[in-house]
Amino acid sequence: MGSTSAENTGNAGVGRRDLIKRSAALGLISVPTMSFLSACASSGGGDNGNKAKAGKKTAKNPLGVNDTAGMEFVLFDGGFGKEYAQDAVKIYEKNFPKVKVKFSATQKIQSTLQPRFNQGTPPDLIDNSGAEQMDMGVLVGKKQLADLTPLLDAPSYDDPNKKVRDTLRPGIVEMGQFDGNPVWIMYYAYTVYGVWYSQKALDSLDAQYPKTWDEMLAVCEKAKKKGMAGWTYAGKYPYYIPFSLYPMIGKVGGREVLDAIDNLEPNAWKHPAVKACFDAYYELYKKGYILKGTPGLDHIQSQTAWAKGNALFIPNGSWVENESANVIPADFNLAVSAPTGIDSSDKMPFGTIWASGGEPFIVPAKAANPEGGMEQLRIMLSEASSKNFTTKVKSLTAFNGGTTGISLTPGLKSGVAALKLAGDNVLNPRLQDWYVQLQKEQIGVAGLGEMMAGRSTPAEAIKKIQGFADAAAKDTSIKHYKHQ
Repeated sequence: MGSTSAENTGNAGVGRRDLIKRSAALGLISVPTMSFLSACASSGGGDNGNKAKAGKKTAKNPLGVNDTAGMEFVLFDGGFGKEYAQDAVKIYEKNFPKVKVKFSATQKIQSTLQPRFNQGTPPDLIDNSGAEQMDMGVLVGKKQLADLTPLLDAPSYDDPNKKVRDTLRPGIVEMGQFDGNPVWIMYYAYTVYGVWYSQKALDSLDAQYPKTWDEMLAVCEKAKKKGMAGWTYAGKYPYYIPFSLYPMIGKVGGREVLDAIDNLEPNAWKHPAVKACFDAYYELYKKGYILKGTPGLDHIQSQTAWAKGNALFIPNGSWVENESANVIPADFNLAVSAPTGIDSSDKMPFGTIWASGGEPFIVPAKAANPEGGMEQLRIMLSEASSKNFTTKVKSLTAFNGGTTGISLTPGLKSGVAALKLAGDNVLNPRLQDWYVQLQKEQIGVAGLGEMMAGRSTPAEAIKKIQGFADAAAKDTSIKHYKHQ
């Protein structure tokens, strides 16, 4: 997801917009133009007359790729670079020696590909990411995408006895769904959200990462006595706060609380778990544990202050290691943890974390060679390709593994450990990709931002946010989604 940062403000760094574009992948910066909406609306239905004839399905070719048909792959040209994809293309061409893959990379996904969708001649595989990401909801709603279920049900590249879907990290398949069972998107990168900190700083306080809120307050008090704030966050973009707050709500009340919030159910925000967590975060403000001036800081400024040791904890995603690499000291010992809970009465165990996919790959419905596009993804979801990606760009992939034998950076190593601790207790709130305005401007800025700055109480914030959610639920101009 990379970042939910201020891509639209002009303040986002290259690290956020390009290198860690996972959040763009989650739809946070996807603002389709009317021309694209019109193009999609006018290009639905019909078959591509250039459709390649499907090949024979065999053990080595389970998707039935035509071994003489060309395949076209368009990649978003961002911070992850092109090399990992080009390496995977070489494997495709080796497996199908009569084929030459047409590979290209661009930062202008929408303006480059919109006309081709309109003409019914899209590429076979697209990395739909970046500031010009095409709107997923429009693509799905206008039947522009191929269902990737055949890929997911195909034998995995490494083990013919295991389906591709059984090799993926928790939540990846569900993220690609909108309504019902079809899977329209394969999110390739994988982001760990949580509370980030310096292990060195925590050790200097002779403290361990707090598991209960009383312990959290005690650690913050220790930090305060040593001249360090307990917390900071992107005050100008307070929709970063949910990276640790939402999984805390899920930990305290159970994942069904987050599902109800995502589903825009009446009174979902009035659940006792929401109140308990809002009260807890507000206590950080009341006790003076928030870095002074935080409400005026953007994501880069808050991360820089944190990296310099002015604050102990910051809610963020795993892109922070790359994005703040120039300010994080060599001996910082970057670490991430699942959110602190309230106490032993929490519904889910400590370690419950938010982690989800980013970097969305799609196969257009009118692709000339959709089997080829899916086969390229099957190759990319192998252990070798996953390791190659992680080694080169310091990010995990959707493949559940691929880190054995790799020298991991501190943050990546900590993220892997956090996922291992979480096990099946991985949450994936969907507000940020289902309802962008609600999540960012209303819940984030108008709700949480005002509360954490001390300008509203938790009760006032909850009432306001519930009102926003109710309005969104009644808004017939937007498409509504629900957990299946």
